Amino acid sequence: MNTAVLMPLAVSIPVVGAAAVAMLHRAPDIRESVSFLSAAAVLACVTMLLPAVLDGGRPEWVFLELMPGLPLAFRLEPLGMLFALVASVLWPVSTLYSIGYMRGNNEPHQSRFFACFAMAIACTLGIAFSANLITLFLFYELLTLVTYPLVTHHRDEESRSAGRIYLGILMGTSLTLLLVAVVSTWFLTGTTEFTPGGVLQGEISNAAIGGLLALFVFGIGKAAVMPMHRWLPAAMVAPTPVSALLHAVAVVKAGVFSVVKVIVYIFGVERISGLSSVDWLPFITGFTIVAASVVALRSDNLKRRLAYSTISQLSYVVLAAALLTPLSVIGAALHILTHAVSKITLFFAAGAIYTAAHKTKVSELDGIGLRMPWTMAAFTIGALSLIGIPPAAGFFSKWFIMLGAAEGGRWVALGVLLTSTLLNAAYFLPIIYAAYFRREAEPAHDHGEAPAPMLGAMFASTLMVLRFATGIGLLLTLTRQLVPN
Repeated sequence: MNTAVLMPLAVSIPVVGAAAVAMLHRAPDIRESVSFLSAAAVLACVTMLLPAVLDGGRPEWVFLELMPGLPLAFRLEPLGMLFALVASVLWPVSTLYSIGYMRGNNEPHQSRFFACFAMAIACTLGIAFSANLITLFLFYELLTLVTYPLVTHHRDEESRSAGRIYLGILMGTSLTLLLVAVVSTWFLTGTTEFTPGGVLQGEISNAAIGGLLALFVFGIGKAAVMPMHRWLPAAMVAPTPVSALLHAVAVVKAGVFSVVKVIVYIFGVERISGLSSVDWLPFITGFTIVAASVVALRSDNLKRRLAYSTISQLSYVVLAAALLTPLSVIGAALHILTHAVSKITLFFAAGAIYTAAHKTKVSELDGIGLRMPWTMAAFTIGALSLIGIPPAAGFFSKWFIMLGAAEGGRWVALGVLLTSTLLNAAYFLPIIYAAYFRREAEPAHDHGEAPAPMLGAMFASTLMVLRFATGIGLLLTLTRQLVPN
């Protein structure tokens, strides 16, 4: 079998699944079975691509040539393989959780939800497989459009307002900044191909590289580098499974993945290492890390706290890539995965608390660990992972990022990471303490745990957080291919 055909097949399966889900709106059991089977089929396709990439292969599939030298094409390399694994592994878990959440809360428009969810996965995989900037830009824009109905799911004034912010910032940044960056790259180099070592060799002055990098970083609004971050907390009005999709599976991960891919394959780590014109990026991302952590610390709404935590953690990835050392680039790639499994666990727990206890504020969680022990155990493990406590997943990526900062003599960046770790602890540990060691001010009815599908999904994601160390060898084999030997 031609391995390359698995890429268009993996993208097509969610599209077909979305169409089937839309037609099965009167048969919810069958609709949800189709959603889960589509997710399982995509996971099988992506898994079958892994051995070829590990062996150094780069499967490629060309759809059409827009003009000479400008194709719409897929090519799978290690970073794209890692991102595709994130999306394909977490989709079935998210689907299982969504079934429990949507039914448990009697949410309307469930067929539209599952159809748009599937389309978001298709676009995410298209981004992961992109062979060039044109293909990436196409799927990047489509991802914004297909997730808009998810953000505005409730169709009330609050969600419509959030949708306007979501669409305005993400489409505005991509069309006015990212598209200009893509066209500029084509004009300067005659190519938009993602190329090991980068394509900007002698075609652009060192000073202009800083300007082009700014167009990419701020044009990729999904990475939520300040001040392009407001869409993310605004989108928290959506149902919790949408929040999990935005934060862990698709949207924000598409943003930081795109930034890392541009730095590695368009600019080239060695090409821009040591240039003063790119020194601004670690400072901007460092500010985002600390500022977002402070806002998270002061937020009483649980989902808002998690949203600002995500903004901070995303800039870990961009900062790591911007440090331009082999270890930091490896850390950036790993953090895409470790943040995904950790943050989805936290959002699963937040949604379970809302479903079973109808609580949305941190100040309302006193004693919740006694009533919902499994949910709070999952939350605790996810939180400890993002703080960076071993052996949870987040420890490994933070370790490589910090090693990269030390390797490059970036002591300010190392200080930012240490400060952020303390802030992570400051906004997560009080929740855990209150849940287990404080008594409820007004004891509620004995609500118990959330529905079984939600607990099953939390168990699966928590297991990924705890068992990350068992797969670290394979992941390092992938990520080490990103940097020169």
